[in-house]
Amino acid sequence: MMNNYRVLLYYKYVKIEYPETFRDNHLALCKEIGLKGRILVSEEGLNGTVSGTIEQTDQYMEALRSDERFEDIMFKIDDADGHAFKKMHVRYRPEIVSLELGEDDLNPNDITGDYLDPVEFRQALEDENTIVLDARNDYEYDLGHFRGAIRPEIRNFRELPQWIKDNKEAFMDKRVVTYCTGGVRCEKLSGWLLKEGFQDVGQLHGGIHNYGTHPEVQGELWDGKMYVFDERISVDINRKEKTVVAKDWFDGSPCERYVNCGNPYCNRQIITSEENEHKYVRGCSHECRVHPANRYITAHNLSRDEWAKRMEAIGEALPETV
Repeated sequence: MMNNYRVLLYYKYVKIEYPETFRDNHLALCKEIGLKGRILVSEEGLNGTVSGTIEQTDQYMEALRSDERFEDIMFKIDDADGHAFKKMHVRYRPEIVSLELGEDDLNPNDITGDYLDPVEFRQALEDENTIVLDARNDYEYDLGHFRGAIRPEIRNFRELPQWIKDNKEAFMDKRVVTYCTGGVRCEKLSGWLLKEGFQDVGQLHGGIHNYGTHPEVQGELWDGKMYVFDERISVDINRKEKTVVAKDWFDGSPCERYVNCGNPYCNRQIITSEENEHKYVRGCSHECRVHPANRYITAHNLSRDEWAKRMEAIGEALPETV
């Protein structure tokens, strides 16, 4: 049976004058159509993910493309069995992706890496002389990634330029290709790499999503799942073989289930089974497990004695002050 809903992933770097006014009008359009999702608007462009019925998403794509600024915008489309978001948000941001280059900021329409279609990118994956750089956050990589790709030690995208500067000697003289979920992060990152002196830079056009839906490639050489920023959390990419690369935060067993650390002041995303979530009261560390604000304790209405017993069972103690 066909799904009646779809999720659209898209972006476009294009000059938007009066972005706050655009934001307000665009939110009204999305609500009128009946969409739910999250859209960022900036002077530099538009970046969004929305969900709706087939009719609603068709209406939205037609409306956006009727604006000459977005007539050639690329939509990545996923079938879904319902909305992937709870609400509809359209927000203004200084950037549609937070790279925070400051005075070194650039316009991808002026400088960006070579676009590689999925077939060309698969060839790059198989080339031992090419460095494949994951441009996403560490928790996205841990759930799934291209085989042989480098995992930068970063918690968020804006940390990536400094990580590259610290490690550039390892791959400065090699061909470098980058990838991300839908392509928007690589547009700016690949241009920055060129400005930093890298000579041969490419990017996966349309991102991982486009690679997974390509009829010839079908997600080959992708391991695990792709992290997505909506209610689905993750989606399959490799249509040829299924592998699990993610590991449980606590015991290292194969697992693909994400939760946020129970300590709201940490909020780290961790992969864990339901059993271990309960065993470790959803705390990624001892400090988070015994933190007075641990949301798991409140959500499950654990008494102090029950909390202390959970800690004792894993060889830890609940401080008297908690």
